[in-house]
Amino acid sequence: MDFTKAIGIAASGLKVQSGRMRVISENIANADSAPTSATAEPYRRKIPTFTNHLDRTLDATVVDLGRVRRDQGPLRSKQDPGNPAADANGMVRMPNVNVLVETVDMREAQRSYEANLNMVTTARRMISRTLDILKA
Repeated sequence: MDFTKAIGIAASGLKVQSGRMRVISENIANADSAPTSATAEPYRRKIPTFTNHLDRTLDATVVDLGRVRRDQGPLRSKQDPGNPAADANGMVRMPNVNVLVETVDMREAQRSYEANLNMVTTARRMISRTLDILKA
């Protein structure tokens, strides 16, 4: 087994999940942000995408964070006549971020991050034990 390859693949997973958590955090932070005027576009949920490519130095397929695209789903509406972003009916267009969905996505990203971190830790431990055996 090639430990360098295993660590490299897991490291690419760590990097991707870290980026995914950053995007999810941004979504959660903007979940209740109202636009500044009635004509301004509210924040739209960001969706991270993943790509894979062949890493020639590792001779393995690794994953990368691809384009972060905007969710074009319907926006939420909220009754708030005093808000400067309210339309003639007193409705404010709000971001299309569902905090519950984001929380579940964050938990999944954290678990994937932990799995990749465990892979790196295990590979390092195996390298260390192999070196101990070779020293004896």
